[in-house]
Amino acid sequence: MPRRALPPLPGRHDPDSLASHMERFLSALAVRNYSPATILDRRHSVATFILWCGERGIERPYEVTKPVLERFQRHLYYHRKSNGEPLTFRTQAARMVPLRAWFKWLARENHILSNPASELELPRPERRLPAVVLTAEEAEAVMAVPDIAVPLGLRDRAMLELLYATAIRRGELIALKLYDVDYARSTLIVRQGKGNKDRVVPLGERAKAWLVAYRDRVRPGLVLGRDPGTLFLSRDGRALEAKRLSEKVRGHVATAGIGKPGSCHLLRHTAATLMLEGGADIRFIQALLGHESLETTQIYTRVSIAKLAEIHAATHPGARLVRDRALLDAALADDGED
Repeated sequence: MPRRALPPLPGRHDPDSLASHMERFLSALAVRNYSPATILDRRHSVATFILWCGERGIERPYEVTKPVLERFQRHLYYHRKSNGEPLTFRTQAARMVPLRAWFKWLARENHILSNPASELELPRPERRLPAVVLTAEEAEAVMAVPDIAVPLGLRDRAMLELLYATAIRRGELIALKLYDVDYARSTLIVRQGKGNKDRVVPLGERAKAWLVAYRDRVRPGLVLGRDPGTLFLSRDGRALEAKRLSEKVRGHVATAGIGKPGSCHLLRHTAATLMLEGGADIRFIQALLGHESLETTQIYTRVSIAKLAEIHAATHPGARLVRDRALLDAALADDGED
């Protein structure tokens, strides 16, 4: 979802202002090979803080103290979105992390005498499970939605199959080039994924077959003029836009009639969960998803409860219906007599 545009920052033409120091900080991140997405995220977080400071007459880095940062943290806690809901604690922490990095840089570069954020405690983020995960049958229903008799339907089927088979992110699919697919080895190279890291993931024979069909039968007709080399093209021959891709996948999920909402990330969650239920080791799932920390991947062990349900049914004395079948049948039979 695109971020809302922020108004011009106060003091942006003053070399000693918060805004000018923010630009220097972001330039330093670019020199250190931080991804454009990370830089954009930090720009938005720091700029939001600068606007908040401007409303309170705080214009220079040395005027920011630990109590000021704590006030901003309370502001995030009490802030309400347009729908009346508060920011999640995860979002609040995500807004504060760039500020800690910024003030650490300011102190290291001697723009301020000490770091006011050094002892700042961040809110403890919630550990939320994925909102929705599909069963294997529901995933197949989604795969079957696009009309493969038309070119864009065949393209959409190939994209759905690829998202489901490889569990790649939306942005990673959009960035794929023709040469990123190794058809001989049935693998896919995800270049500069989250964290600026490359990884190789298995493609699977089924997804490869749909991808070959799209490559040979559909993609040549989508190329207009010079071939950009992007794997998946829109009707006008350009790379797909993230918002448009999400809308398209969300529409296919809704059309499947499974009663569950979701888009590209739904297929990522589903792939990881179903592989765990099928017996995959958590470290293989970590490699597939491109998670830097195993702790991030372990959330799927709390979603995948098939083995736990099996043990529960086998060992819990109250889990079996056999003893109460007669009582339940009697209750259901009496239900319509009054």
